[in-house]
Amino acid sequence: MSTERLELPEPSQAVLRAARALLRRKERKATGRFLAEGPQAVREALKVPNAVESVFFRWGAVHDHVDLLDAARAADVPHYAVSEQNLITVSDTVTPQGVVAVCRTVDVALADALADDPQLVVICAQIRDPGNAGTVIRCADAFGADAVILSSDSVEVYNPKTVRASVGSIFHLPLVEGVDLAEAIDACRAAGLQVFATDGESGTELTDLTDRLAQPTAWVMGNESWGLPTEHLQLADTTVAVPIYGAAESLNLATAAAVCLYASASAQHTASD
Repeated sequence: MSTERLELPEPSQAVLRAARALLRRKERKATGRFLAEGPQAVREALKVPNAVESVFFRWGAVHDHVDLLDAARAADVPHYAVSEQNLITVSDTVTPQGVVAVCRTVDVALADALADDPQLVVICAQIRDPGNAGTVIRCADAFGADAVILSSDSVEVYNPKTVRASVGSIFHLPLVEGVDLAEAIDACRAAGLQVFATDGESGTELTDLTDRLAQPTAWVMGNESWGLPTEHLQLADTTVAVPIYGAAESLNLATAAAVCLYASASAQHTASD
């Protein structure tokens, strides 16, 4: 590839200021825009029609991301080269990964997320840590879930740490934000899903559900520190504990989500063969 082809324009100060403002939740909500940082997140975003508004490359990293530059050009997405200093101002990391995209929000309405006969859904209830939320979204994507729903008291999907932890998965499956937990559970049940809620104190373990795991299921995952309160556990059809055979006191949220989703996905795929 020629050096001439890699000559990129520099953004105006107004364009940089608008991107920089998206580090604040208020601006993300007001504009319907957010930042996706890192090659994988930007790569996946560019695969979604009209999801990307612009892409910023660090001057010294353009040659490392030629595929992303080609994808941006093919999608007719404005793309710019910026200094390391300017890239830092549109990133919430100490050492940016060389490319940041301004994206349009991708969440959908609850009814739309559950419209097409869902088989596996994750409901995040009061999940406050953005890294955990992003990892749960990534796990849901990996195990073929049909949607992820975040309750109104959970962290924002578009928090930069959530986006980064999802490693591009937020662009792969329907996401619903800001829904009352009871409303989300009712909607899942109306869509034909049984509702399981994780609870380390439950008398029912995951291994006890062999005959039920293949059925369409919504998993409710609770807060990192205190799990699900009693009133939320009572909304589910069944509470479920992940059995622990070693000396660890418990599993963290993302690990528990991965185990439960793997169990459901494996049972559903086996049943469909």
